Amino acid sequence: MSDQSRGGRIRATGSRRKRPSARRRATTVAAWAVAALVLVGGSGLGYVYFKLNGNIQGVDINASLGTDRPVDVDNGSMDILVLGSDSRSGANSAYGEDEGGARSDTAMIVHVNEGHKTASVVSVPRDTIVERPDCENDEGVTADGAPRAMFNTAYEVGGPACAVKTVEKMSGIRMDHYIEVDFTGFTKLIDDLGGVKITTTEAIDDSKSGLKLEPGTHTLDGEQSLGLVRTRKSVGDGSDLGRIQLQQAFVKALITQVKEIGLLSSPKKLYDIGDTATRAITPDSELDTVKELVSFAGGLKSLGSEDVNMITLPVQYDPADPNRVVPLEKASEQVWTALRADKPIPASATEDSAGDKGDASDVVTGG
Repeated sequence: MSDQSRGGRIRATGSRRKRPSARRRATTVAAWAVAALVLVGGSGLGYVYFKLNGNIQGVDINASLGTDRPVDVDNGSMDILVLGSDSRSGANSAYGEDEGGARSDTAMIVHVNEGHKTASVVSVPRDTIVERPDCENDEGVTADGAPRAMFNTAYEVGGPACAVKTVEKMSGIRMDHYIEVDFTGFTKLIDDLGGVKITTTEAIDDSKSGLKLEPGTHTLDGEQSLGLVRTRKSVGDGSDLGRIQLQQAFVKALITQVKEIGLLSSPKKLYDIGDTATRAITPDSELDTVKELVSFAGGLKSLGSEDVNMITLPVQYDPADPNRVVPLEKASEQVWTALRADKPIPASATEDSAGDKGDASDVVTGG
């Protein structure tokens, strides 16, 4: 999407929003990073979580959503909404002025198949136009729904529960868990891991993100990793959809890195990573203790990057507003039908999608 498409601020009322800053882009990469740790959390992080229970602050999604939800299919599969918000409150104020609200900057629906040997990840672009349902916020106030709302306004008007409710309405899939990511600890998390190894097939010189890399293999520290997933103009088609492809390549490299660094051989590194990761997430109330997180992560320990299929929700540019995207109805239903049936997402679902076109994903690979 163009710079102009990011130049204003869109609220639920339709007013313009400000240009996304480093704060927002940091949120994006933090969400991808913690999603990767979620997928490989059984790699030894549980060892130190028992010392870190006090870091975890949960949110009760089930109480807010009630019983009007998709059927809870108990077939061994698991669906998780991983969301990064753009709040500037608290420690996040270092990235910009707190304006008293937040939207979901990054959203990924993670489907872990029965047996937990494979997973599918569907990224939902924040500017996707969706039908947002009526939502009750944390204070018990109901926010009216809207037939045409940007996806990221769900979190803004109704918090985590509204984000989950919107995903469940559009997909027909009940979310088993919710994990929200705060971006402030992202660079430290990558540094604690010892960096992430990636290979670039062409030079990257992006004035917006500040990243400069020659073709070849690099071990990126936290700041460089942040620069990579902020990169947009200098690779692919220059859009946010292309940037999602870069982020997908990065998270696969991160999954590989977490599985290969041998955390159990370094108790200090293990503790540092656990401390940073538990401070960076807000899980649902069924994952808000160390014991629950360890059990959850242990069920995912066999997943490697080759076992995770990542796509962007099939979309096209909105005919009514080319600065927004709308789901491709039939193709999106192929995605949701596959996940509901615990099947792989068919390649045909993304053939005509603007979200999986372009060559940004070919620029960066893991290792």
